[in-house]
Amino acid sequence: MGELTGRGAQPRQLIVTVYGLYARETGGWLSVAALVRLLSDLGVEEPAVRSSISRLKRRGILVASRSGGAAGYELSEQALEILREGDERIFSRERATPADGWLLAVFSVPESQRQKRHVLRTQLSRLGFGTVAPGVWIAPAHLRGAVVNALRRFELDSYAELFHAEHVAFGELRTKVGQWWDLEQLQRLYGEFVGLHEPVLKRWRRRRSRHEREAFLDYVRVLTDWRRLPYLDPGLPAELLPAEWNGAVAADLFFTLKSSLEDQAHAYVDEVTKTR
Repeated sequence: MGELTGRGAQPRQLIVTVYGLYARETGGWLSVAALVRLLSDLGVEEPAVRSSISRLKRRGILVASRSGGAAGYELSEQALEILREGDERIFSRERATPADGWLLAVFSVPESQRQKRHVLRTQLSRLGFGTVAPGVWIAPAHLRGAVVNALRRFELDSYAELFHAEHVAFGELRTKVGQWWDLEQLQRLYGEFVGLHEPVLKRWRRRRSRHEREAFLDYVRVLTDWRRLPYLDPGLPAELLPAEWNGAVAADLFFTLKSSLEDQAHAYVDEVTKTR
């Protein structure tokens, strides 16, 4: 699962966060000058920004475009779709219940198409699936729409079957969930998120005036750290999770920081993009 980034986020992670938050309302476009300025505020030097933009362009995330004579980049259609799906996951507090049932993904990929098998496993992992057995993956049933869209987007739907299921036997479901997902690692990552960003909230609660640039810095960092966690934890039922689950504390912290910072952060970005 890796580590959270804190203040050491990769430039391209920060660029994706900035585009996801602030570019879509203006057609998905940002000027290079504005992006360089915003990433400079976040501690990223211009050569690293331009190098990361090139990588995102090669991956089909950004497309070179000019607006009003200014050079810039806009989000590709693929990127816009991914971000729309991400919004539903990242900014939602939806959590399944045991009565909702489960989504099973069963796949079979010919040996001659091993790359497809790798991509399929990668996408199921990215969507938050746990593993029941080789070729049998499981997720809460409410993810059905997102899973269908992702498999179609990557042209993997002909290799997989999806089933809505319930656990009938054998063993305690709470124990099984702990086997299908690495909850110990996820608990640690949630705890790390809280440790990194709880001091940020305490600092803002002492503030009595607006600090728009600092709000932008803190909001981009907290969202960059948060956005991967709802994919690792696909909204598993609270009844099946360990006691004192750090995920609940982390979610409260994220949404409180979001409420506290997003308006001031947006005002700062508006000011920067207006002059560049």
